[in-house]
Amino acid sequence: MEPKLSVSSFQEVALPRRSLSASFRYGSFVNSASSLEREGPPVVSPARGYVAIAVLCYVNLLNYMERYTVAGVLLNIQKFFDISDSTAGLLQTVFICSFLLFAPLFGYLGDRYNRKYIMIGGLIVWLITALCSSFVTENLFWLLMLMRSLVGVGEASYSTIAPTIIGDLFTGTKRSIMISAFYIFIPVGSGLGYISGASIASLTGDWRWALRITPILGVIGLVLLALLCPNPPRGAVESHGQSNTERTSYKEDIKYLLKNKSFVWSTLGVTALAFLAGALAFWTPTFLSRAQVAQGVVQPCTVEPCNSIDSYIFGGITVVTGILGVCLGAALSRFLRNRVAYGDPVICAIGMFGSVPFLFATIFTASVNIPAAYVFIFLTEIMLSLNWPILADILLYVVVPTRRASAEALQITVGHLLGDAGSPYLLGVISDAIKNSKPVSHEWSFLSLKYGFLICPFVGVLGGVFFMMTAAYITEDKKAALQLIQDKPTFQPDPAPGSSLELQAGKTEDK
Repeated sequence: MEPKLSVSSFQEVALPRRSLSASFRYGSFVNSASSLEREGPPVVSPARGYVAIAVLCYVNLLNYMERYTVAGVLLNIQKFFDISDSTAGLLQTVFICSFLLFAPLFGYLGDRYNRKYIMIGGLIVWLITALCSSFVTENLFWLLMLMRSLVGVGEASYSTIAPTIIGDLFTGTKRSIMISAFYIFIPVGSGLGYISGASIASLTGDWRWALRITPILGVIGLVLLALLCPNPPRGAVESHGQSNTERTSYKEDIKYLLKNKSFVWSTLGVTALAFLAGALAFWTPTFLSRAQVAQGVVQPCTVEPCNSIDSYIFGGITVVTGILGVCLGAALSRFLRNRVAYGDPVICAIGMFGSVPFLFATIFTASVNIPAAYVFIFLTEIMLSLNWPILADILLYVVVPTRRASAEALQITVGHLLGDAGSPYLLGVISDAIKNSKPVSHEWSFLSLKYGFLICPFVGVLGGVFFMMTAAYITEDKKAALQLIQDKPTFQPDPAPGSSLELQAGKTEDK
């Protein structure tokens, strides 16, 4: 008799752990395309599921607002602490580094313990450290970096676990729609971070108040999360009410994920996207501000608060392009789903390849025509935003439910480690190195950052290649994951080679 599971308990009861030793060839499984969209019975009432999605979206909005508030007031921070471009870039780097270091831990916990409690704990850490960062004095810049790194710890818990809860509340087309709704708040929250940060700094005359608004709003999110968000059984919605609670070791989880070629290649694509998004999000308002100073359109900042018009405009563009891009990407995904089995990664590849010419145009028109540069930024962000809802959906349907939090964590770790953890700092280092080669001037300060940006289009091409590689394996891996959820595979001692994804399954260990 199987033990009963308590959804509300922090530590869930585990079934006997399986030793994964036998390989299965997924190419031999017979699954129709329509079976991949089949929906199981709800394990949480639809009304409660929609309320939970609203709460998760609200917290995700605040998550990204807080993350990019710093970029919205970066000119003020540089002036207040008297720091260089490379040092300013470290603010984002330390945040992302702590984010990625703790993501695997939360992924491990999220596959084994009560996900709701883990998110609440992380959110509390985020609220406290984000608020404390606003009280750092001008001679303690190191303390600001420490607080920013601790903010990353809190956000890692939420970003790792929240998508897996959505995956266990809905399936099929509904899940795609809900994932799109959740991820649309990445660009919307990012854009509002620029706007709210710049607005509050301007209204109060103190940039530090910009860092306090999201912790205040976050208290509401914490209460809503505690009261209204469920912790649904893992995979029950896809396995027709049967909860997937069998336990494997973390080492076995990682081996499974590394053999999943769709997951590996899409993770590399996510990394390229994160590199671009991180660099553009952190430096674009400063880049355009320097362009206008170099042209003599505006005066350089000498007294706080600095002119924040570029943060307003870029924030507005980010909100609009995020909504349009995510909706367009989700619509294309739904349109192609029953027509082209590998359509999702192809859409992502088109988004990456399509952003490259517009990104080049942005970099080179900023020195002569600011309105034209904004138009090309708009088009660049439209193309990049196509990817957000699709990437999350890809992970959910190529990875089995009991390993999704670990998959999210691994993708976050790799994506941030090689992507936006380093891109703001790398651009700052390149900018400083070029800037120091000649006497300092406003024009040279702009040109040095401009030359640093030139690395971004090449990363965009690389990301497109990674997504095209994902398309080569995704159909087989999607069927393999669904087969695992719906059927218990039997032992085969002589596995046939050639599958892009091997399932490890074996006999039960006696304790």
